[in-house]
Amino acid sequence: MHGEPEVAVLRLAHRPGRDDRMTTHVGLTARALGADRVIYPDNADQSRRTVEDITGRFGGPFTVELTDSPAGVVRNWDGVVVHLTMYGERVQDVEADIRDAHDGEPLLVVVGSEKVPFDVYERADYNVAVTNQPHSEVAGLAVFLDRLFEGRELDREWTDADRTVVPTETGKRVVPTDEAGDVPDGSTD
Repeated sequence: MHGEPEVAVLRLAHRPGRDDRMTTHVGLTARALGADRVIYPDNADQSRRTVEDITGRFGGPFTVELTDSPAGVVRNWDGVVVHLTMYGERVQDVEADIRDAHDGEPLLVVVGSEKVPFDVYERADYNVAVTNQPHSEVAGLAVFLDRLFEGRELDREWTDADRTVVPTETGKRVVPTDEAGDVPDGSTD
């Protein structure tokens, strides 16, 4: 988040056809909940394009990158590496330690797909579980980022957006960004 050391999210693997929606949602969740960028395997170009399109329409800053070596990103990361896995330590037991370690250091959050190689577990500074039960990696990422930022990401300001969502009690309201300042919160058409 702005003014803090970088937080990047790495999608470790991508199985085209099977993981398309999940990989895209890893990026969308990373963007919406405070990360600075997402790094996808180079075979996830469609997910890259989708997240870049959303960032262009709803704002940033946020970047999307492709890599031909996700394992190399993990190996060569100069900062703190957090691997989200159901086999890790409970997030509530290590979140304060991770925040302390991240103070001044960039943080890489590794999100798996298929079976994660053991060297990722070994390289990670923290193997972290959001419950020790099977569930969605997108849900785990969302909970982790919220714990990392202690809710500050929910008040994030977006720049360079084409449109702005106007919070309403019922219905949906999206206006061009240049008109957003003229619309009171909670208004409906």
